[in-house]
Amino acid sequence: MSAARDYGLDDDYEWARPPQGGWTADDLDELPNLPPHTELIDGSLVFVSPQTRFHSLAMRLLENSLLDQVPDELDVMREMTIKLNKRNRPEPDVLVIRTDADAGPKQTWFRPEDVIVAVEVVSEDSEDRDREVKPQKYARAGIQHYWRVEENEGLPVVYVYELDPATKVYGLTGIFHDKLELTVPFPIDIDLTAINRRR
Repeated sequence: MSAARDYGLDDDYEWARPPQGGWTADDLDELPNLPPHTELIDGSLVFVSPQTRFHSLAMRLLENSLLDQVPDELDVMREMTIKLNKRNRPEPDVLVIRTDADAGPKQTWFRPEDVIVAVEVVSEDSEDRDREVKPQKYARAGIQHYWRVEENEGLPVVYVYELDPATKVYGLTGIFHDKLELTVPFPIDIDLTAINRRR
């Protein structure tokens, strides 16, 4: 039995085949029928598995809390891609961006210099990407702050990293349980135990 038949696809189904050299960041907007939240990593399309409840709740908590606290020159977005270079266009779960990065309602990506904080909520299928691959790429692109969110007994634990501009490598500045309290890139105070609380 073919894998295609297992997933309800007939034998004539054609998967997208990459061109020589791989896909480019611009291809992501042009390829038809891509699943939602498809990313481009090293010229390869990465499809994400369905989100868990924790993943959705963690994104909601961070997005809403950050929206309440960002200064006027910054904004918060979720699930928008960053065009790091020709072969890489990852999609962080939450981003803090400069408000002047707004290119209009049809915008699908940001430049690295537009991004102040990139946040990844780790899923079972994204552990290696979120812990190793993406932080290296974000750091090389010059994104100043990276947060990795892990689940521990239903609550988020936030690992906060800041870019060393000399080495272009992130340094861990803190691991936060229960409460995320920071002074950079702006004053932040988030009750992480409120993940299940509705507004």
